[in-house]
Amino acid sequence: MSSPSPSPSLEAELARARELDEAALADAIESIGFECTRCGACCKGYETCGSDGDEGDENQQTSEREPHTATVFPDEVRRLMAAGEDGTYDWRDVARPMPYGLSEGEAGTEGETFEWALQTDDCGDCTFYRETEGTGACAVHDDRPLVCRTYPFSVALGGTSQPMGEAVDGEGMVRAHECEGLGRDISRADAEELASALKARAVRELEEAIGVRDNYRPTDTPGVVVHDSEGQKRPDGRPLDDGT
Repeated sequence: MSSPSPSPSLEAELARARELDEAALADAIESIGFECTRCGACCKGYETCGSDGDEGDENQQTSEREPHTATVFPDEVRRLMAAGEDGTYDWRDVARPMPYGLSEGEAGTEGETFEWALQTDDCGDCTFYRETEGTGACAVHDDRPLVCRTYPFSVALGGTSQPMGEAVDGEGMVRAHECEGLGRDISRADAEELASALKARAVRELEEAIGVRDNYRPTDTPGVVVHDSEGQKRPDGRPLDDGT
């Protein structure tokens, strides 16, 4: 029996991502079909928070929910900070440490984690999500991260993420994830715009993964340490070696 082939390196996958054919990606998106219904499901936690208006029940529901978790890259955090009114957002308004790898210790949350997630509100929904009479909207729509621009699609390359769970459909290199907007007609222009963003996201995810790998340094610093492509940071986005 022959031994299994080794997994492609991140560099090899990055080369593949840079060579992705946007026209083929657009073909796949057209074949699957998509139209955003503005339901907000991709911006919210996995259950409704306080839908009956009872504050006690709301607190109970919030504690039992899994919050919205969407990866945001350091440069995207800074762009969203600048998108605030008069540029008043700070790092914590936009991003939180990715929760995976963190635990509660005697002095509070501690541990090392990789990357950042969009900040959430008390209900576990994206902090930028707004809803009016059941119709969702994004407060920073023009500056939203690539993962938001491309949902519910991803590309089947090693080192790239599958947002909001496993794929429910696929065509060629394109994976489609759970969304009520799938299967709807999409114009060629919209499919091409999505395809361009999808390729950009695949490239960016792999560049980030390589940066995280190359800049990773273990640390025994107490509290929470986030490793991203720029190095080690505190939860407020400051470099770990920043003594201020």
